[in-house]
Amino acid sequence: MENLDVMVLRTLRDWRAAGKRALLATVVRTWGSSPRPIGSIMALAEDGSVVGSVSGGCIEDDLIYRFTQAYSGKGEAKAIPSGAPSFIKYGITADEAHRFGLPCGGTLELLLEYDPDEAALSQLVSALEAGQLMRRTVRIADGVVALAPADTPSDLAVTPEAVVNTFGPEYRMLLIGAGQLTEYLATMALFSGFSVTVCDPREEYRGAFNVPGAKLVNDMPDDVVKAFRPDRRSCVVALTHDPKLDDLALLEALETDAFYVGAIGSRRNNEARRERMIEHFGQTEASLARLRGPIGIYIGSKTPPEIAVSVMAEILAVKNGVPLPRDMDVAQAKNQLAVSANDPGALVCGVPGRDAVTGG
Repeated sequence: MENLDVMVLRTLRDWRAAGKRALLATVVRTWGSSPRPIGSIMALAEDGSVVGSVSGGCIEDDLIYRFTQAYSGKGEAKAIPSGAPSFIKYGITADEAHRFGLPCGGTLELLLEYDPDEAALSQLVSALEAGQLMRRTVRIADGVVALAPADTPSDLAVTPEAVVNTFGPEYRMLLIGAGQLTEYLATMALFSGFSVTVCDPREEYRGAFNVPGAKLVNDMPDDVVKAFRPDRRSCVVALTHDPKLDDLALLEALETDAFYVGAIGSRRNNEARRERMIEHFGQTEASLARLRGPIGIYIGSKTPPEIAVSVMAEILAVKNGVPLPRDMDVAQAKNQLAVSANDPGALVCGVPGRDAVTGG
């Protein structure tokens, strides 16, 4: 699944190009709990079609009712307005919060833009598809939109004159190794909105790999990392258990701005990897500080899909800037449980057991 913002903006562009009336709704403020974060967008066409989300569904239903469905029992329809943008609040009272499915005490405010300009939407979508971070400024007085490339992501800003929202290209994931675990992790990443590339020079693994939507390449992993050019919206995960494939790729990834760099393996294997990198590749504890391993959060994973859930959860937490409790750390949890090195349930040669995430 592609990046949700790009999907919404592309669909809205296509509606406008086809001559349909439509609106763009953006969450600009929240108070208390909110089902969707500030900056979330949805588009609504005159026929009631919706893409994107600003809530759990009830606010979307209300917007459809307001602008495309009957306002009275006689079936009279109210058209989508035109002109300058407007603001609308939901959940101001306890009754409204309950009606619209907002959490207790939750309130959110939307900016509604009517019939956004198709040319500006096309320009924005093209830039995002090309991997450019873009800043979109909407003038509140008349809805005129200004677009400009952005160097860094930033939170949505509201002033008396304008609303400024930054749209970034989709998050990307590069997976080293095309084994069974990779299939599950790639699938989860795709439905989480990541673009996924899988690298494996081993023909026997590539031949069995089958995840629609994931790009599969066969070059050496360190070369693929260089060509991939990871940025702050990228993560690199090594999953082969083969130092010849994993180590050089990880070293290349650590030289980039990737927000997450990690490798599968046991506590023992990850410690051995660090020792190799320090002894043979001139690394230091400081230069390896960003290298994650054992990866994942501790959920007692036993099977490849459970391991993938564990790893994906950690990646999403890091992406969203959520610190994980220390007792969720795999190594810490295993140390506390005092799992012995010869635990018969540990991961050996890729066979999952009690310590499937880490290998013991």
